[in-house]
Amino acid sequence: MNKKWLSILQYLFFLGLGLFLVWWSMQQIPAEKWDDFKKSLQNANYWLLIPVFVILTTSHAIRALRWKILMKPMGYSPRTPNVFFAVMVGYLANLAVPRLGELLKCTLLAKYEKVPAEKLVGTILVERAFDVISLGIVFIIALISQFDVVGEYAGQIVSPLLNGNKSETSYLKLLIILLLMIFIVVGTWMILKKFPHNKIVTIFKNIIAGIWEGLSSIRKLEQKGLFLLYSVLIWGLYILGTWIGLFATAGTNSLGLAAAVSALAFGSIGMIVTPGGIGAYAYFIAKVLEKNGIGFEIGFANGTLQWFAQFIIVLIVGFMSLGLLPWFNKNQPNNESN
Repeated sequence: MNKKWLSILQYLFFLGLGLFLVWWSMQQIPAEKWDDFKKSLQNANYWLLIPVFVILTTSHAIRALRWKILMKPMGYSPRTPNVFFAVMVGYLANLAVPRLGELLKCTLLAKYEKVPAEKLVGTILVERAFDVISLGIVFIIALISQFDVVGEYAGQIVSPLLNGNKSETSYLKLLIILLLMIFIVVGTWMILKKFPHNKIVTIFKNIIAGIWEGLSSIRKLEQKGLFLLYSVLIWGLYILGTWIGLFATAGTNSLGLAAAVSALAFGSIGMIVTPGGIGAYAYFIAKVLEKNGIGFEIGFANGTLQWFAQFIIVLIVGFMSLGLLPWFNKNQPNNESN
């Protein structure tokens, strides 16, 4: 199947999953609670979107500064505004096609700062690895601060996977996947060795070399402490933004910081599952808040509002960045540090 069509089908599948979760969430609200759901959104404190806007935009700016640290060991120091614009345009692209933004922001920096895109791919992988570690730490904090809530809900999600009666089939599938991965790795290595001067092989080798250099940059970081500080600030601001978001609706405004950490932990999974977190983000937050004694309809209203806030931020700042990129780089030399 054509790769383009495969990407389209993949996007439609996950978009469909998100829309299904929106519909499914609506079905979870009892008929007599519909008025509470609508009133929760109607009476929400929308002024709180302003501090959330500032907090999350600041977290994106810090993410751009953290990305710059990863480029420095490779000998590149792109201008900060360009890095920030690329990050925001990347987020904007991810709303349309998941993971497209990761490639697009590398391409944009390659265009405006002359940084090889294939080398930037490695830095993106490093960033994602640290985000996974950071999310794991957030889950640990949530588990410590709300063991009953997080443990019970995580158990509900995982139990169907553990209670299956087809364990032998599962092990067979894992074995087949493992053998397939070994076959791909060995086959790729043999092709690279046998046709070292082939044009396609050369391009592929350059991409692999660039990714490896990007991944290796973490060992050569001169500002490891600052990199870790930026990582803490990014996720700290995510927690703060989620906590402030809880004050926006009646019923959730009495919840503490611990509930915000738990909501962020599971809400982040929702952002991964569907494009832009549509449906899944609000659903997971609603289920976590339900474990905190909040009605599902109120939790879903709050989750929907928090998702909408993030969507609007990416939409506004993303489109602004898309317009500012060519304007900022007009008549300016490349590779000039800022």
